[in-house]
Amino acid sequence: MGADRETPAVPAAEADAARHALVREIVAQGGLTDPAWYAAFVEVPRHLFVPSYYVHGIAGYERLWGEDPDPGRRSRWLSGVYADRALATRIRDGELISSSSQPSLMAQMLEALDVRDGDTVLEIGTGPGYNAALLSHRLGEEAVTSIDLDPEITEPARRHLAAAGHRPTVITGDGARGCPQRAPYDRIIATCTLPSVPQAWLEQCRPGARVLAPFATGLVALRVSATAQGPRAEGHFLHTPAYFVPLRGALPLPAGLPHLGGLPRRAAGNDLFRFLLTLTAGALDPHEALSLWEREGRPQRERYGITVGQGRQWAWLDDPQGPYTWPLSE
Repeated sequence: MGADRETPAVPAAEADAARHALVREIVAQGGLTDPAWYAAFVEVPRHLFVPSYYVHGIAGYERLWGEDPDPGRRSRWLSGVYADRALATRIRDGELISSSSQPSLMAQMLEALDVRDGDTVLEIGTGPGYNAALLSHRLGEEAVTSIDLDPEITEPARRHLAAAGHRPTVITGDGARGCPQRAPYDRIIATCTLPSVPQAWLEQCRPGARVLAPFATGLVALRVSATAQGPRAEGHFLHTPAYFVPLRGALPLPAGLPHLGGLPRRAAGNDLFRFLLTLTAGALDPHEALSLWEREGRPQRERYGITVGQGRQWAWLDDPQGPYTWPLSE
């Protein structure tokens, strides 16, 4: 739906004011407590990465872009760029295939990635390149590798990154396979929802590496260890909900939630219960899930976790070897 445009010319003072206002909003929500990430969000201009994006209009999607001759529409574009919300950056045949994530959620994820100076990072899902720029600001561009399946995404991302003064390695390829030629990695961060954890990622990690990825409607943080049977990863979900575009190139995600008819409205509409249903899709009947959920005190996301190892992977509540475990598709 339209070609990617060159970097829009925006008055520096106007862009700086909007960017600082966004950072203040994220800080007010409790984010950006790490000075290094605070500096990255202050200094990396988001508008260079979203020269255009789509919003829902009366007749479907409406495109806003920074080179629009109408000053009112240009103003709407810039206001949207520096609003704390996700932006649809690429749509094909009516389907969203790439976006720029909500900045406050990006800040949470980057801080949860727990990077240290000298770490190398693989990003799965380049999108418009903004997250790769933030990583490059924090760690140096030579430490950052980003991969996306579609050259219509990676080529503009490289241009956006160069315009912002960053040149990390951007690969066009299947993110589910990782990027072995740049391995090993200390951190892997995904910006797309997974149906399962690719074994290739673990094989490309150093022992002790951290993998942070959207799963179901949450974010799981896995620690990778070396065993005689091969790499193993295990960890809990974070507290925050997260909704991302699915990883393309992997097996498809389960086709939505099961039929919720007959369940109490308090459960069917509850975000935490729906998270449990999504996490256990195909492995747990909704009525069984409701009984478990209520019996266990309506658990928050952080009580759940995932284990990958010995040729299988499973989700669990409280204990990976406890009574509540559910297999995940390979």
